[in-house]
Amino acid sequence: MPYAIVIVPVAPLRSTASHKSEMISQLLWGAGVEITETAPDGWVKVKNQYDGYTGWATTAHLEIIDEPLYLAPAKYYFPGWVNRVTMNGQPMLVPFGCLVKSDSDISTQWGTIAVKFEDKPLSLTHPAPVDITALKSAATQFLNTGYLWGGSSVFGVDCSGFTQNVFKLSGIPLLRDAYQQATQGHIVDFLQEARLGDLAFFDNEEGRITHVGILLNDHEIIHSSGKVRIDPIDNEGIINADTGLRTHHLRIIKRYF
Repeated sequence: MPYAIVIVPVAPLRSTASHKSEMISQLLWGAGVEITETAPDGWVKVKNQYDGYTGWATTAHLEIIDEPLYLAPAKYYFPGWVNRVTMNGQPMLVPFGCLVKSDSDISTQWGTIAVKFEDKPLSLTHPAPVDITALKSAATQFLNTGYLWGGSSVFGVDCSGFTQNVFKLSGIPLLRDAYQQATQGHIVDFLQEARLGDLAFFDNEEGRITHVGILLNDHEIIHSSGKVRIDPIDNEGIINADTGLRTHHLRIIKRYF
């Protein structure tokens, strides 16, 4: 099947081949995908190279690329909240955290598109152990970003899109949805043992995991709920710092590094 790369700042990934269907996720500029199926009116079913998530995208948001470029690792990322690039000479602003498949921090070629970086991307390095200061900095870049179901960028993000995008810059691959992320990592037995970078998961009345956030310590969490915010957390769950109301019931804590 053909390979492609995302050439718009944020591409919706939909549940069916229609602009009216539910947006289940998003693909950021520079993301590689595999095309697995085609449909009328320029719709293609794609598999996200990063996490294997599948959905429908429009070909207007994609550029066909060859297999070597698809398989090439991302060597850079964009650190600004928005970052300037040009695509065949036309200007574009792309969001924080976009990964860049390129051997140069100046320009590259994606299929028929000449890409130039007006703002310089940074080298994507993954020191061991994880730089927790950098991880926290990436998380706070999202502060006050509005909650968006299926969102994966600083323009709008859901709870698991937030955690996934923060962790990817530290070289920690998370799956897309909260319940999937809860299957990864190792259990932390008690909140009092939590440290910066642990993920806390929350369930609904049916016991289904529906929410996730990044613990800053054993009593604060940063998460996307209404907007990306910092709230207090205790053994029962999250308390909204503005209203004093309990909003989420704590289910489990996981550690990934």
